[in-house]
Formats: sequence, C-alpha cells, structure tokens
Amino acid sequence: MSLRKKATKKTVRNAEIIIPDKLYFRIGEVAGLCRLPAYVLRFWETEFPQLKPIKSSTGQRMYRKRDVESVVRIKKLLYEDGFTIAGARVQLREEIKSDRSQSALPFPMNPAASVTHMRHELQQILHILSARH
Repeated sequence: MSLRKKATKKTVRNAEIIIPDKLYFRIGEVAGLCRLPAYVLRFWETEFPQLKPIKSSTGQRMYRKRDVESVVRIKKLLYEDGFTIAGARVQLREEIKSDRSQSALPFPMNPAASVTHMRHELQQILHILSARH
C-alpha cells in the first residue's frame, strides 16, 4: 500500500501547474498552486534575486504572475532536475542572459530603397487590379 501512495504523490508533483490569470497572488495562494510550504517560498526569496514579491500596505507578500512562474521554474530545477540552490541560481542567471542576448529582428540596411521598391510593387499591383475593371 505504501508503494501506491508514493506513486500517486510523484504523479501529483509532476502535474502541470496552471497559473490563473490574476494580477497578484498571496503567498498562501502561491504555496497552494506550487504545492510548497510558505516557508520554502520565503527562504527562496532570500536565495534567488529574481524572486522579489512586493509587499502590500499590510505587509502581505504579493506575487505577480512572473514571480509565480519563477517559483515554478525554481521548483523544477531543484526538485526534478536535481540542481543545488547555487546551481539553480547560476542556471536562472544564464537563462536570463541568453534571453537578453537574443538577436534583434533584421532590418533592411537601406530603408529608403526598400520603401521605394515596395511602393513600386504596390503601384504595379494597383495597375493590374485597375486594368481588370
């Protein structure tokens, strides 16, 4: 019977976490969504600089959707991928660096020539369409 409990626990842990479309989440909501105790979230705030929930006027931690996504990513790195806290911190830093260094969309070197060329092609299309009537 204990084998069955372990199997279902692992299935629940690996289930996809669906984050509701809200502006802010309280720490209890995030803990429930991510199936983590609140003290783990508070500890992770001290270890991961990416995780910075704002505090309400009453001092309640208010997580944004981006923060909840970070919690889910940290949980995966630590619990599923086997990273240490230091290793997960480095991995997250590298992921952020690679996101920033993605190449920009290529723009034409001579935009005036491209606009002129496009205008000429549009005039040809207009001429073809007007010739049909």
